[in-house]
Amino acid sequence: MADRLDLQLISAALRRMGWVRFWAQVVLGVVVIGVLTFNNIGGRLAANSSRALGLGPGISLTTLAFLLLLWCLWQSWLIVRCGRALNSPVRPSKGETARLIKRGLIADLVGITLAVVGYQSMAGSLFVQASQQVPGFFGAQIQAAPGAAGRVIGLPITSIEMLSVLGNTQVLFAHLIGLWISLWLLQRIYRPS
Repeated sequence: MADRLDLQLISAALRRMGWVRFWAQVVLGVVVIGVLTFNNIGGRLAANSSRALGLGPGISLTTLAFLLLLWCLWQSWLIVRCGRALNSPVRPSKGETARLIKRGLIADLVGITLAVVGYQSMAGSLFVQASQQVPGFFGAQIQAAPGAAGRVIGLPITSIEMLSVLGNTQVLFAHLIGLWISLWLLQRIYRPS
């Protein structure tokens, strides 16, 4: 009788935590896609977009981490379905359930790795850009020659560039939530009755 009760508790845990993982990653994924879209549109509209010193690799890695997040969402849905199947007569084995959770765990680890490398790339690029700014309260300064239009000295960090870092942080946090939940579910499955 204890085995049936433990199976019901595991089923409920899989369903609940699968939904928590799914919806947390959906919300953060929507933020990331909004940031990446705005960054793409805003980056093209920026006056000096050609001067950005290398945010491209960081944004590309963030995009890869986001695509992996989409696959993790599908894995979260499969975890919910597995939790439902544990209450049916034809239930998956402990090994099948563990393999499903481990696939999501590996995907979240790869996503975290991509996001962290992308973050390092963006942070390094923004550091170089910040080190080239002219000292002063407002960063870059405008210098005007007599009879000519003013030009910007230094490379001010724009809000679009900071927004790309924010998008990377969101995808990193989404994968981290998935990792925590996967580890907790694995611990719950392998806990002795």
